[in-house]
Amino acid sequence: MEEFLGYERPKGEVGIRNKIAIISSVVCVNHVAEQISRQIENSVAITHPLGCGQFGPDFSYTLRTLVGLGKNPNVYGIVVVGLGCENITSKLIGKQIKRAKKPIEYFDVQDVKGGTNAAIEKGVKLGNKMAEESKELKREPFDFSNIILGLECGGSDSISGITANPAVGIISDKIVELGGISILPEFTEWLGTEHLLMERAKDERVAKKIKETIDTFLNNTMKLGIDFRGIQPTPGNIEGGLTTIEEKSLGTIAKAGKAPIQGILEYSEKPKGKGLWLMVEPGLDVESMTGLAAASAQIIVMTTGRGSPCGNPVAPVIKICGNPKTCDWMASNIDIDASKIITENKKIDDIASILWEKVKRTCNGEKTYAEILGFEDIAIWRCSAAPFQVFQS
Repeated sequence: MEEFLGYERPKGEVGIRNKIAIISSVVCVNHVAEQISRQIENSVAITHPLGCGQFGPDFSYTLRTLVGLGKNPNVYGIVVVGLGCENITSKLIGKQIKRAKKPIEYFDVQDVKGGTNAAIEKGVKLGNKMAEESKELKREPFDFSNIILGLECGGSDSISGITANPAVGIISDKIVELGGISILPEFTEWLGTEHLLMERAKDERVAKKIKETIDTFLNNTMKLGIDFRGIQPTPGNIEGGLTTIEEKSLGTIAKAGKAPIQGILEYSEKPKGKGLWLMVEPGLDVESMTGLAAASAQIIVMTTGRGSPCGNPVAPVIKICGNPKTCDWMASNIDIDASKIITENKKIDDIASILWEKVKRTCNGEKTYAEILGFEDIAIWRCSAAPFQVFQS
């Protein structure tokens, strides 16, 4: 049985990192959260431009995402900082994260006498206490049934779909075979391949959901006078050699291997069971990885043909690239060179084996390039625009 060394959490989940998260409930206190985080060992600031005056799906998405990031198994303890007059409050976030039985504190700057300086001092004191406690927790052996793997691609080119993406698909299947969970987001990049995904659905209900999601999105864009198939692939994709959305989509779904699809998740929603899941998210790299981490993914594998530096503050991001020029030009951002499939006649299975060893080392604590370089990017998807009202509960 293959195992990794992780951190057990109070409700039986397992982390591969042991972070302290400083979460701002609203944009107005982002600077406060950042200043607190800078003074706490092994902490990350989770900041964003939202939290005030939100309603409807956007309110739900922002709240669920911030709560999910705090609940992610890679987080040991959380300090939530609010202002005091917003509608997504520190108390609302804190009380929901508290259900995970983790160390959690929350407060509002308006309630701290002395304003910003006093609030920073309070947050640092609370966070440092958690940081000291977290050091007492030691890594223990766990099997890979405890892992949730996030699948991502960005800056795709014509080489991605025949090199890096299918290698990732093998790893996705391996996680599922070992009893874990894999999540594929980017639903606008399923276009033209939905029939293939439907064939892999575990039942008729899931197959119908896949078709409805795509059809609803396309119909909504048509009502606005937009043919979405005409604006994909992106300019960068086209420059990289992709010619149609169908070609891009075939590469996207290759990351999900061949496992049966268990269902479709809303953005940042945690899977309800084991196996492969799809997530509704429109193919925006940072928003996508934020949603994956909020859905409890402890690790993310991102394929990139043209290169991408972005990462995530909660879940380590492994970059794999199949383009030899990019692997050379952006060497400090690429963890796995899949271009050897082209340059050295390596097989996809060979690269998958190298990637699997990197996944295991990352789960055991080895840092990815995105972590080493300090990329801790957060963006929360706002879905209120009519075309994206696709999820039918």
